[in-house]
Amino acid sequence: MPSEEMRAAVQAMRDAPSPTDGGGDIHAMRRNMEDMATLTPVPDDISERNMDAGGVPARHVSAADVRDDRGVLYFHGGGYVMGSLNTHTELMGRISGACRAPVLGIDYRLAPEHPYPAAVEDAVASYDRLRDRGIAPGQIVIAGDSAGGGLTLACLLALKEQGKPQPAGAVLLSPWTDLTASGASVRTRADADPMIDGGVLVPMAGLYCGDTPSTTPGVSPLFGDLAGLPPLLIQVGDFEVLLDDSTRLAERAREAGVDVKLEVFDGAFHVFQHNPNLPESAQALAAIGTFFDRVTA
Repeated sequence: MPSEEMRAAVQAMRDAPSPTDGGGDIHAMRRNMEDMATLTPVPDDISERNMDAGGVPARHVSAADVRDDRGVLYFHGGGYVMGSLNTHTELMGRISGACRAPVLGIDYRLAPEHPYPAAVEDAVASYDRLRDRGIAPGQIVIAGDSAGGGLTLACLLALKEQGKPQPAGAVLLSPWTDLTASGASVRTRADADPMIDGGVLVPMAGLYCGDTPSTTPGVSPLFGDLAGLPPLLIQVGDFEVLLDDSTRLAERAREAGVDVKLEVFDGAFHVFQHNPNLPESAQALAAIGTFFDRVTA
């Protein structure tokens, strides 16, 4: 059963505008998402500094008392068309604390200005940069939310295709893994989801895909060959239109022999971990820390 805080947050979201409101104006949607991020400021005890990660703008985010010999590489969400380091620094700070490791977030190139494969290229380049700095693959976990969760999986597939070593594991928060919108939850959760209108998924996917078919594993990694991928932790809310993007991924990953843990949170919305005031968020972050320790041990 969802907490009272979760139920109140869901109702508040139903009464508030969505980040995707903007009449299809990408610039308006981007401003909405940036404005929403200001409601959750970064705590003073989180350090941050901007840097370059293999030619990709990045931000090193760190809680106190972290180990610098390991790290989390983080890809923000936003449907591949919006979102930034600014919108996700607060969440990255809490992930750093949970994992006791610095987090490197990247500002990968966004569509429609930069359609696929630009984001995947930036993801792989940033991973290569972490390795070049001396952090062993077995001490790196790649993580992301929503589109960033899908990008995390696409990055793993690209690393596999290029013959590069996999990281220790990956964390996917409400990942968008099927840009064809073929999951049943796009319809069955349409009235329950307080954050995402399922009707925006296909148009948004078209901006990212460009001329690439949406069934291509690079854009819809749910349809890729998952054999040989590292352990996966998937977290999703059961109110989400993207619920089946997670449940089908977990099923297919297990069938491919991947170590996968799926956590479905009752009554939770898309990337609820963004809200630091929810008991479910604290539970989810603790699980991420436990997973990080297990796969990097």
